[in-house]
Amino acid sequence: MMKNKKIYMLLTDTGTLFTRMIKLYTKKPFNHASIALDENLMGVYSFGRTSRRNPFFGGFVKENISEELFTNAKCAIYCCTVNDYQINKMNAYIQKIESQKEIYRYNLLGLVAIMLNKKFNRENAFFCSEFVASVLMESDNFNFEKPLSLITPHDLQKEPAFQLVYQGKLADYTKPGSDSIA
Repeated sequence: MMKNKKIYMLLTDTGTLFTRMIKLYTKKPFNHASIALDENLMGVYSFGRTSRRNPFFGGFVKENISEELFTNAKCAIYCCTVNDYQINKMNAYIQKIESQKEIYRYNLLGLVAIMLNKKFNRENAFFCSEFVASVLMESDNFNFEKPLSLITPHDLQKEPAFQLVYQGKLADYTKPGSDSIA
């Protein structure tokens, strides 16, 4: 018998210069997407900066939401119910990428392609929302109306299977004893 579990999608605004530049273009409050397979957000995965000082060096990241980068981050956290089979498929996909993370890159050119509304696939390269969408597709439970290389955090936010469970400062969500977790 399959049990239902929840997965979590985080949309964040860290306030970094790179984030502010993207926000100027999108005019959206949240421009970074991550996925977590547990409600405590202990395993948060995305594609983003791998160098604290340089946002242009990026790739697969396991994010630690207690790190300085997220200290003052604003966020929206969404959850979705999936079954064991689906979560196992997503987890295997994430673990495969994590085990080969040295061959994966941040798809910076893909961000330019989004601005031009042009599909642009790069082998072993993702930007954050493209990665989250690919993880969701792995579950065989999600289909997107446009190519993954054009999926934005805002598109993920509109995915009907997800419900908003928290919006505010990320640090407030993660405080021990916080009652903001759904």
